Amino acid sequence: MGSSSDPVPVAVALGSNLGDREAHLRAALSALRPIIDALSVSSFYDTEPVGVGAQPRFLNAAASGLTVLSPSDLLRALLEIEVRLGRTRPFPGASRTIDLDLIFYGDSIISTPTLSVPHPRFREREFVLAPLAEVAAGWIDPLSGRTVSELLRLVTGRG
Repeated sequence: MGSSSDPVPVAVALGSNLGDREAHLRAALSALRPIIDALSVSSFYDTEPVGVGAQPRFLNAAASGLTVLSPSDLLRALLEIEVRLGRTRPFPGASRTIDLDLIFYGDSIISTPTLSVPHPRFREREFVLAPLAEVAAGWIDPLSGRTVSELLRLVTGRG
């Protein structure tokens, strides 16, 4: 796996709406610890499904820390964790045992056919922003120039 010499701060959103949601989140966090140092983890949030049709409720969280993996290697590792924890993709937006989204990779802006960082839809999603604000409130979105806390206030209208 490729790596950089200096650790890069990263933020990952987690979600689960199949089976034992809390166990899936905890298993994913355990799998993240070897690849993301100094992992900070938010509270777990029970949320309504958004934009995926009629599905079970989600349990969401966010984690931040430092990695020496390149963006593409980190994405590959996240996808491998999803598969290991039983994630299948029978159709876009299907219910899932675990979903791991790379929200931030330092202050990088990446747009390739397989990876978009910052995550393209995180700014509108309270279920991502609320847990992310617990572990990365002051992180500045390199596209909007706003902090995670500011983005959360824009979405919720609170604060």
